[in-house]
Amino acid sequence: MNAFLAQLLNGLDKGGAYALIALGLTLVFGTLGVVNFAHGALFMLGCFCAVTFRYFLTIETVTIDPTKLSPWGAPVEVRTPLVQSWLGDWGAILVDYSVPISVLFTVPVMLVIGIAMERGLIKHFYKRSHAEQILVTFGLAIVLQEIVKSFFGANPKPQPIPADLRMAADVGAWFGMEAQKLTYPLWRLIYLLFSLGVIGAVFAFMRYTTFGMVVRAGMADRETVGLLGIDIDKRFTIVFGMAAVVAGVAGAMYTPLLPPNYHIGMDFLVLSFVVVVVGGMGSLPGAVVAGFLLGVLQSFASMNEVKSIIPGIDQIIIYLVAIVILLVRPRGLMGRSGVMES
Repeated sequence: MNAFLAQLLNGLDKGGAYALIALGLTLVFGTLGVVNFAHGALFMLGCFCAVTFRYFLTIETVTIDPTKLSPWGAPVEVRTPLVQSWLGDWGAILVDYSVPISVLFTVPVMLVIGIAMERGLIKHFYKRSHAEQILVTFGLAIVLQEIVKSFFGANPKPQPIPADLRMAADVGAWFGMEAQKLTYPLWRLIYLLFSLGVIGAVFAFMRYTTFGMVVRAGMADRETVGLLGIDIDKRFTIVFGMAAVVAGVAGAMYTPLLPPNYHIGMDFLVLSFVVVVVGGMGSLPGAVVAGFLLGVLQSFASMNEVKSIIPGIDQIIIYLVAIVILLVRPRGLMGRSGVMES
């Protein structure tokens, strides 16, 4: 039971990342009809928003402490983050919690990047074929990768978990399993809850706000909404920015779990597109369900007991599931009729 719950939590944690990226992809495809292969790069940019935020927080000021001497008798240099020297204990807390606080920095940055990307490039390919959309957005992703590589280098940039959160939660006690102690990293649970919170916020925004209802109407019948005098294009631009924000905050919070490098976006992009196709192109609930489902399946397939029976199954399980589902239901689990069907 311990192993089962641990793998289930691992799968839900990983599925949260898949679902967030796939949610943004589905928003863009459902509203604009654009297959955005640069969406993984937005996840990568979110990661480096957290890296950049911490870099500025940890810029150091150097002072000489004459009361402390080095082994060879010289005064010792004391290096203190500048923000800590300005704000004292509050500055130390700010540095320690740089990753979660960086989300506040990531949101406006990714919103601007998303809107600029849509207005500057994507809008010119609305009426082009999906093949052309894939080529241009894939090229954009490579350009963004190389820009990040030139600024931050090719090596991963580890981001620390806040000191108070570097612990394991006693998950077993939550399920009444005190006799069989089951612990799980607290930050992974926080990321899972964060993923659910962002997903819930997106669904609530799309369902219960006037803006969201107009966007959903535009997704169903763009021409009719335009005839009502509503500038649906501006709203779709904001949706693209919102999709960029979702991918960005997903990346920023994921940095303590996987140190980001310039190609982390590509690593997640392929899996996320499989998630979108399995869930159903254009279906927001389908993207979320498929994200968590495939994350859990991948987690259980990585167990040694399973790999001893079918070696390498953890590397291909997602694609096997995608093949089976698309053979049986070409539109995906919750896709609209006519989408991805011949």
